[in-house]
Amino acid sequence: MKLLEDRIRKDGLIKEGNILKVDAFLNHQMDVELFDEMGKEFRRLFADRPINKILTIEASGIGIACVVAQSFHVPVVFAKKAKSLNIDGEVFTSKVESFTHKRVYDIIVSKKYLSPDDHVLVIDDFLANGCAVMGLIELINASGATLEGVGIAIEKGFQSGGAMIREKGIHLESLAIVESMDWTTGSIEFRSQE
Repeated sequence: MKLLEDRIRKDGLIKEGNILKVDAFLNHQMDVELFDEMGKEFRRLFADRPINKILTIEASGIGIACVVAQSFHVPVVFAKKAKSLNIDGEVFTSKVESFTHKRVYDIIVSKKYLSPDDHVLVIDDFLANGCAVMGLIELINASGATLEGVGIAIEKGFQSGGAMIREKGIHLESLAIVESMDWTTGSIEFRSQE
């Protein structure tokens, strides 16, 4: 998606350790008009799927997931990283290792919000090693729901997550795939998606 690639080039910051900071428009301050265009693009990419629920993980994926859900006219469920007092009843759980935070989280979703009747599209802001997506897929599988696909705003194509998910036969669509980036020069290259 050229619009997103251009925005990454303009406002993204490359940090040492393969960190791409896009907090000016994606995952701290959010450009809702950009999100709207991303939601329309995900709707186009998954138009043939009978999606009735969007699933993401807190916190950075929630904003994008909400706008995507608006395009599909379906609810969003987000996996929480800690069980709080306001989650009652039984839950599905999985473990996820965060690339940026370098720690393992238990993620949970109430069994009230995922069932075998659901056709789920996973949405997230970043895909690096694929741990968050695989954790969400584990929750979907545990619930008996059907995974219809995975939509990612920015994929780090030079890391293993995208290849691993595609090798499993999962329909994965990333709006921008970073092929390489260099924090010393600030250069960034995107994979052609034509």
